[in-house]
Amino acid sequence: MTGTNHKIRIESLNVNIDGQHILKNIDLTIPGREITCVIGPSGCGKSTFLKSLNRMHDENPDVNVSGSIFVDNQDIYDRNINVIDIRKKMGLLAQHPCPLPMSVFDNVAYGPRIHSLDSKKEISKTVEHYLRLAGLWDEVKDKLHSSAAPLSLGQQQRLCLARGLATEPEYILGDEATSSLDPISTKKIEQLFVTLKEEYTIILVTHILRQARRLADYIVFMYLGEIIEAGPADEFFNNPKQQLTKDYIAGSFS
Repeated sequence: MTGTNHKIRIESLNVNIDGQHILKNIDLTIPGREITCVIGPSGCGKSTFLKSLNRMHDENPDVNVSGSIFVDNQDIYDRNINVIDIRKKMGLLAQHPCPLPMSVFDNVAYGPRIHSLDSKKEISKTVEHYLRLAGLWDEVKDKLHSSAAPLSLGQQQRLCLARGLATEPEYILGDEATSSLDPISTKKIEQLFVTLKEEYTIILVTHILRQARRLADYIVFMYLGEIIEAGPADEFFNNPKQQLTKDYIAGSFS
């Protein structure tokens, strides 16, 4: 890992999409090497916030972003920043698994090859390492050179995680990463996140409060584009400060 502290510091972040003010004056520090869960009702800006962390809005001319996001003490919205380097640091696990239309092996090898790893022996070692890290090796080691398409959804999501990790990010972003999975696959992915936080800073968007309770070290609660409350998970759930937080935890709205 090359980062110095793995914290993310956000200052005065505002995002407007098609003239609508989606994220409003976000000021936040996300702790390093912990699991931060971003929660809140549908449409509150959770996914927009996550996409802001690796500049996924750049390709959309209808999105206007202002403010600063400091990753390893560099503002990723500085005009001189290399966006490719930023995205390499931020591994994104999407809501629905999207394996590449190629073999299991080539899915994981894709990133290392792009980044100039060309030794067949080293690539093979890399593929095995990240499939093991994603808890998938024993399930696919006999079909590495078969298409990834027949894998179950849970296996595909773990393959996508292995593919992302193989590019050696420092941060893992998960956007409802288990919402399309069965309970057994969800448990496997959650266990992986708990293991991976020893090396990575993990930021997960989830609409499932039970999942946030199980996984989170730190909670960010958003409502209508604003941060209502943020803090350590134990404190957040056991001693919430804002009435809106208390109502959300109690299930008064979702």
